[in-house]
Amino acid sequence: MFRPKYPETPTLPTVHTPTTAVPAVQYNHAPACSCQHTTAPARPTGALSGLNAGTVGAVVTVGIVLTALLAAVAVTAVSVAMAAVVMRSLLASQRRR
Repeated sequence: MFRPKYPETPTLPTVHTPTTAVPAVQYNHAPACSCQHTTAPARPTGALSGLNAGTVGAVVTVGIVLTALLAAVAVTAVSVAMAAVVMRSLLASQRRR
């Protein structure tokens, strides 16, 4: 009931020559065993099937830019914290004199 219905494989078209219509080459293979094999359904298209190289490249580029911005913010925070410690030390030594 909830399984998708796949269309039947179409027959091969016929090749028309000026004199007669000749059917295209048909490949009908006999089964190798008498088992009842079912053919696997075609690969279903999912949510990620529309991705192409441009989309992947854009996502990677945005990820690199955001990582660089995060690293810049971290370096800035560390340098401001070090400057605050140095300034505090200098001001504390000034008060003792």
